[in-house]
Order: sequence, then C-alpha cells, then structure tokens
Amino acid sequence: MIVVLDYGINNIRSVEKAIQFLGFDCRVQDHLGGASKVILPGVGAFNKAMERLEPMRKVICQFANSGNPLLGICLGQQLLFDRSEEFGSTQGLGLIPGQVRYLPPAVGLKIPHMGWSEVAFRPQSLLGKHVAAGDRVYFVHSLYTECAELADVAATTVYGIEFASAVQRGNIWGTQFHPEKSGKVGLQILRNFLEC
Repeated sequence: MIVVLDYGINNIRSVEKAIQFLGFDCRVQDHLGGASKVILPGVGAFNKAMERLEPMRKVICQFANSGNPLLGICLGQQLLFDRSEEFGSTQGLGLIPGQVRYLPPAVGLKIPHMGWSEVAFRPQSLLGKHVAAGDRVYFVHSLYTECAELADVAATTVYGIEFASAVQRGNIWGTQFHPEKSGKVGLQILRNFLEC
C-alpha cells in the first residue's frame, strides 16, 4: 500500500490527487502501518517538521533501511538529510549523507526560488525515465540539499548555483520540486517512483 504520511504541516491533498489520477491507490495517514511505499511531502520549516516527525523517526528509518521505497517531496527531500541550517542547525532523518543550505543571493534572482525551472536527470536515474532534456518542473524553496556523495544526485537544476533537484540513494528518493504540481513531466516522475 502507498502511504502519504500526514505529520500535520504538509501539503498532502495535491499529492493524493496526483497519485489517484495516475491510477494508484493510496492512503493518507499519520503512521506507516501497512505501507509498502511511503511519500513524505512537506511545506514549511525544517525544525517544525522534525518536531512533528520525532515520535516517528525510528519507524521511518526502519522502514527505509528495510529496503522499502520512500520518496520525499520539497521539504520532504530536505528532511532525508543529516541536518539543515534553516533557523540555526537542526538534525534531520540522516537517510542521505549531506546537509540543507540556504540558496545564496544572486544578481537578478529572487529567493525563494518560485516557478518553473529545467531539471537535468542523470542518464542512469530511474526517477528521470522518460523525462527529456529541457523539461521543466515547479519549485518553491529557499534552501537546497547538498549531497555528501555525488552518486546520490539524481538530477540537477541551476538557479544561481547548480543544486541537487532530485536525489536517490538506493530505495530512498527525493525531489526538491513538486512533481504533483509539475504537469505531465511531474506526473511521469511520480509514476516512475510508484512503479519502482
């Protein structure tokens, strides 16, 4: 069963509707009971999200470490990392080595990064199957993930700097963008995860 994890501060309705549109059954719930795949959506602040997830930390990590597919979206991707510098320093789930940093100011670019940008998937990325060079996806974020290991970067995007816009470490996947709000391209990316 596909579980969209509801931990109280995430935007779950559009993710649920996108999954259903693709013809998959899912359940929105505040626990992982019965899950074979989990999607961790997120909007808001890293530290507040980790406060909400703290009671579930051990179960989430056990789920991921057992080989079950886990996808983090936007803040959900950031939560997969070791720590974030947002509002100080907060420990994350530690499922992907690396940290979350603020996007640096760049001439002519607004922060947060909000809107459509190109995503460049690595050729071997399962998440990027059937996604063409130059395809664009929808972002809303002020921080980005910095992978400690280059092999964990599934896709990059340039917005002032080049950053990891999608990650994959074995069965653990993440997108900094919102596939559920990224039209046909986003739905294909979401399907790639759901069919893994």
